[in-house]
Amino acid sequence: MPTLAKFLRSGLSLLLGLTFVSVSLAQNKPSEDPLRDVSRTALDGKTVVFIPSAMAFDLAQGWYAGLKKELEPAGLKVIVRDPNWSMSAGAQALTDMIGQKPAVIVLHNPDMQTYGALIRQAEAAGIYVVQNNMRAQQSSAAYVGADFVDVGEQMTQAVINACKGRSNKIAIVQGAPTAAVSADSLKGVENVLAANPQIVVVSNQAADWDAAKAKAITQGVLKQHPDLCGIVGFWDGMDVGTASAVKEAGLTGKVFVATSGGGQQQGACDQVKAGAFDYDLSYDVPTQGSYMAAVIKSLVQRGANSGAIKQNIYTTLVPITKSNASSDGTCWKLAANN
Repeated sequence: MPTLAKFLRSGLSLLLGLTFVSVSLAQNKPSEDPLRDVSRTALDGKTVVFIPSAMAFDLAQGWYAGLKKELEPAGLKVIVRDPNWSMSAGAQALTDMIGQKPAVIVLHNPDMQTYGALIRQAEAAGIYVVQNNMRAQQSSAAYVGADFVDVGEQMTQAVINACKGRSNKIAIVQGAPTAAVSADSLKGVENVLAANPQIVVVSNQAADWDAAKAKAITQGVLKQHPDLCGIVGFWDGMDVGTASAVKEAGLTGKVFVATSGGGQQQGACDQVKAGAFDYDLSYDVPTQGSYMAAVIKSLVQRGANSGAIKQNIYTTLVPITKSNASSDGTCWKLAANN
C-alpha cells in the first residue's frame, strides 16, 4: 500500500505534467491563416458553367466529373449545358449563360471561329472564360489542355522511328480542318517532316472526327499503297476506324498507327494492348480536370479584370505503348474519376 506522502507526490507530479502540456500547447498554438476565410468567401456560391462539344463521349464526361470533384467541395456550383455536337446550340447556350453571368464559363470549342465574338462578350460582362483542350482563335483568361503542336511532333516522330528501313510512306488522318486541334497537330507534323525529307506523305485527308470516315479513308489509302509503313491519326476516338481498316487489310503490326486522346482505359490502353494502336499519346483527362479547377479557383479568388488575363496551361503528355499499356495508372476509368 502506498503511503499518503507517495500518493500526494504522484498527484503533484501528474498535475505539474498536465500544466506543462497546457502551457506548451498555448505557446505553440498555430496562428490563424489570414487568407482562409477570404478564399472560402470568394469561392462560396459561385457558378461554373461547362459547355462541351457534347457530353456523349468520354473526354467531356471525364472533364465534367473532374470539375465537380474539385470545385463543389470548395463551395462552387458546377452545371453543364450540352449542345450535343450542334454549333448553333452551343452558341445559344453560351449566349444564354452570358445573360445569367456565372463566375466562369468553361468552353470546349468545336472550331476556331464560332464562339470568338461570344468569348469577347462574356469577358466584357465580367465572366472568366477557360478554354478546354480545343482553343478558339480568340484568346481568353486561360486555355487548359494539350499543346497540340507538341502532340503532332511526338506522334510523327514515333511513326518515322517505326518506318526506318521500310517504305517511308505515311498517311495523315486529320480531324475537322477548322478545329485548332487539327491545325496545331498538323503544324507539329510539318515541323518533323521538314527535318525528315525521306518521308513521303501519300495521303493527308480529314475525317471530321468520324470513325466511319477514317476507316473509309484508310481503306482507300491501303489499296493504293499496300506498302504504307505508318499512319498519323489525330484522335483515338476517330482512329478506331483507322485501325479497323488496317486490321481488315491484314496489316496490323505492319502499318504503325499513332494517335492521341484523353487516355481513357477502353479507348487508349485496351486498344494498344489489342494491337489496334501502336502509339497513343494521352493528354490525361483527369489531370486536365484538376488543372482547370485550380485555374478557376485562382481566377475567382484574384478577382482581376476578366479581360486582363491571358494564359496557356499545357498538360503533360503521356505516350502509351505496349510497354506501359498494362500498368496501373497509365489510363483512367470514368467510374473511378467520379
